Amino acid sequence: MIVNPDDLSCKELVELVTDFFEDRLSPSVRARFEMHLSYCAWCRVYLAQMRETVQLAGRLSEETLPKGSKEELLRAFRDWKRERGGEP
Repeated sequence: MIVNPDDLSCKELVELVTDFFEDRLSPSVRARFEMHLSYCAWCRVYLAQMRETVQLAGRLSEETLPKGSKEELLRAFRDWKRERGGEP
């Protein structure tokens, strides 16, 4: 396969997914994004998984969490942040 220097890498595509979903890519970057998807099956799968994750996460609310889950999630986030040198 001949590689075009203007092609996005898989890593670049992953970094642009949120902007793609929110329609914040310039026309030229969007064209490069879509071109990459046309030949990269892995990134098409990744994009579909991210789209499903966003849709499912959008349905979550504090009221739908099982009892104690909110506290567990907050504790996990605090621990994660502390491990990376953030504030406790």
